[in-house]
Amino acid sequence: MTVLDQFFDESLPEKVTAEAREIHFGRVLATVLAGVFYLIGWVAARTCRVVWFGLAWSVTAVRVGWREGYAKPAASSRA
Repeated sequence: MTVLDQFFDESLPEKVTAEAREIHFGRVLATVLAGVFYLIGWVAARTCRVVWFGLAWSVTAVRVGWREGYAKPAASSRA
């Protein structure tokens, strides 16, 4: 039996139809919606992570700059 014989087998459309009837619209819709909400949550978490890191880095840079600017200058050794 060749591949074409298997492809054009009369029972193939019945097999496809039987499997297609097992797909339930409500379940597919729920899965798609869950995927959309998952994606929204994932993007929000990544965004918050980047924003938090940027904020923490900026605050730390300000603190380091404050310490450097407020520190007493080192005594110079002029002869």
